[in-house]
Amino acid sequence: MNAEKLKFAEEKFLMQYPGGFQNPVMLEIAKKHKIEKMIEMAKESLSRDKFEDPDEFAQAMVKIVARSSMVSVFEKAKFRDLVKEMSDEEKRRLNENMFELIHGNQEKGFNQMVEFLQIYKMAKWTIMTACMLYSNPSVEVFIKPTTTKGVIKYFELEGLEYKPQPSYEFYKEYRKQINEMKNKMDESLRVDNAGFCGFLMMAMDL
Repeated sequence: MNAEKLKFAEEKFLMQYPGGFQNPVMLEIAKKHKIEKMIEMAKESLSRDKFEDPDEFAQAMVKIVARSSMVSVFEKAKFRDLVKEMSDEEKRRLNENMFELIHGNQEKGFNQMVEFLQIYKMAKWTIMTACMLYSNPSVEVFIKPTTTKGVIKYFELEGLEYKPQPSYEFYKEYRKQINEMKNKMDESLRVDNAGFCGFLMMAMDL
């Protein structure tokens, strides 16, 4: 990580948006993304008891993906149509994999989910990480290809090479470095990781 670039980005951002994420402009941007509502929805939809009914869970996951401002319209539609066509057994597998990812062995759940979604050519970073982020926004990260590649290059993150195929090794290391960067920031910028990555994206253009 280039600490000088990160510090410079912080200074420029706070000059333009005093108060960081409490600045009125930033609050308006946050409203558009409805992060707080998405987090509340995820806490309700992804709680342990919600996994008891695979069909109900599948619909809840579709709803989270559909309402996320970070997932493309194209991917939302493809995922919705995929779940609509799933058999009961496929929904059970989706349920079990996501439960493991959110509440169990994360690495095992991640790898199983990738393997499962690959069958339908839907093992996309955005689909894989949306529910993860909303379920634990202070720790997990959302992988959006363009933003992620830009952050790695601009801030010179080491040991990271973005690839379209989701991998837990990349996810874990990227998450680690994003959280390390966040912890170096002014308190006004230490928001959830969706907001912090938004800051990094904006900082590259300031």
